[in-house]
Amino acid sequence: MAKITFVYPHKTKPVTVTGPHCALNCAHCGGHYLKSMLPVEKIPNLQEVKSLLISGGCTKDGKVPWLKHAEFLADQKGNLKYNFHVGLIDDDREIDLLAQIADTVSFDFVVNDETIAKVYHLNKTGKDYLNTYRKLQAKVPVLPHITIGLLGGEIKGEFEAIKALQEFNPPAIVFIIFRPTPDTEFSDRRPPEIANVVEVFEYTRKLFPKTPLYLGCMRPGGKYREEVDLKALELGFARIVQPHPEVVKKARELGYEIEEAGECCVL
Repeated sequence: MAKITFVYPHKTKPVTVTGPHCALNCAHCGGHYLKSMLPVEKIPNLQEVKSLLISGGCTKDGKVPWLKHAEFLADQKGNLKYNFHVGLIDDDREIDLLAQIADTVSFDFVVNDETIAKVYHLNKTGKDYLNTYRKLQAKVPVLPHITIGLLGGEIKGEFEAIKALQEFNPPAIVFIIFRPTPDTEFSDRRPPEIANVVEVFEYTRKLFPKTPLYLGCMRPGGKYREEVDLKALELGFARIVQPHPEVVKKARELGYEIEEAGECCVL
């Protein structure tokens, strides 16, 4: 019997180590999503939470400065699980410290130089991302995240990134999909064409026939989400976050064994 997990991550709380501040002002985000995250200092006030997504804005080098909070985060961990966004870190000692408290790292996997420059405004290359991934993978569980249409809805480097992942044999691959966000550089752009999204999915399934594929929380809603989610179901995705109701209905009709999970899809 086919299985699928539908994820409703209400038991994972996103936390920012930089408040609403980010030095990059990325074209797709502009610090918008930091505003809804809990400041790291508020962790002791949390109740009925099982895990934290520890994130934040980046420095001008593309690194999330979590390290200054390392001791506090270690003290607060208890039974909590930690999923980190760390960006481009390459210091071995920092990665060693990370490995002591992180349950997993979610890593934005980008290898296209034009995308890195135009979206993140970084003077970095795909090699920097590959090197960081290698170093992280050696010490801590890491899940690659690929944003389809990251370059303002344009497909640019996604196939290249998927091909590059073959070196690492990741435990799973997480897809998210660009959606325009108000008051950002890309606010007037459109999500990628669904046909192009499906092409990326199919290419990944061909290269990684046995690797679990996840459809993450960040993607457009409405009819777009319904069509994309149905395709993910058809292609045997293992997890779909915040699924469209029609997809849940379809999975039931097809006799899927359905599980529900309440934490971040990578935990």
